[in-house]
Amino acid sequence: MSESENHDPIRLLAIRDTPLSLDEVYDAVGDDAAGGTTLFVGTVRDHDGGKSVAALEYSAHPTAEKELRRIAEKVCADFPVRALAAVHRVGRLAITDKAVIVAVSCAHRGEAFEAARRLIDDLKHQVPIWKHQVFTDGEEEWVGAGTC
Repeated sequence: MSESENHDPIRLLAIRDTPLSLDEVYDAVGDDAAGGTTLFVGTVRDHDGGKSVAALEYSAHPTAEKELRRIAEKVCADFPVRALAAVHRVGRLAITDKAVIVAVSCAHRGEAFEAARRLIDDLKHQVPIWKHQVFTDGEEEWVGAGTC
């Protein structure tokens, strides 16, 4: 089997309750044949919909990692991905905490940008992860993704 036939571009996929590492994700997509790497970091902001946010809590369905893999495989099938990584945090997060990090490396920057955008957009819309927002005025809101 040649190296290209043995090449699995999916290097890191995880949903975890511990802080996320930019270095871990970036290092996972390192590839000598990649000329462009796109890294996206989603952080907890202090507002949403005109309201002040105190904190958030993410929860995930047990099938979330399986769905994340399905999305990653589709991105790899649709784009010339050299390496791909995606991690999402669950549990209670504070303002400025990293909630999600995705990275894609490709031979060229344009491909890397397009693939990373598809990866994060599909993750947000299809992976069953829910966000429970707690606002500073005491109100709460659930925002969800996925098909469950």
